[in-house]
Amino acid sequence: MYKRKDGFYVRAKAAGYRSRAAFKLVQLAQPTPLFRRGDRVIDLGAWPGGWLQVAARAVGPTGRVVGVDLQPLDPLPERNVLLVHGDISDPTVQEHVARLCDGKADVVLSDLSPKLSGIKARDEAQAQDLADRVLAWASALLRADGTLVVKLFMSEDLQRYLHVLRERFRRVRTTRPEATRKGSAEIYAVATGFLTPD
Repeated sequence: MYKRKDGFYVRAKAAGYRSRAAFKLVQLAQPTPLFRRGDRVIDLGAWPGGWLQVAARAVGPTGRVVGVDLQPLDPLPERNVLLVHGDISDPTVQEHVARLCDGKADVVLSDLSPKLSGIKARDEAQAQDLADRVLAWASALLRADGTLVVKLFMSEDLQRYLHVLRERFRRVRTTRPEATRKGSAEIYAVATGFLTPD
């Protein structure tokens, strides 16, 4: 059992972030920044909004961050954040998000996790399905040389997935941010330099 009000929880509250997970994204953006001023960013599974806040501050007022989640999000004060209530498996949601990003995005983020059943095989299959859906979004909506950050879980499919990422991006690294809860099986892939199809 993790201690909910740990150091990152306290720091998140002090910094005005909606979740301690905001510090995961802060750490993932080091040492190489993920965002540039003016970027278009898509955050899949955006609730409760901590990653939206980090991205919005990084891209600045000329950038745009679109958050997508099945769970409605409370509006954020940042004017460069747009919220979409919907399922990432719905093609009309993807089309709507593409319009909000003026066609293409510079960065796709995903901190999505399945609802755990406690049955290992089922949970791993659901996690892999989410990761595959996120990669489909990235492949459809990223600009050339764009960036994908996706949460993954230790499983038999992990190396296959990383192989696919390496075919579609120039650089792929895996990492486990310090803000990740102890005992979690999650890691993150940071893929940069998206190779658009010829």
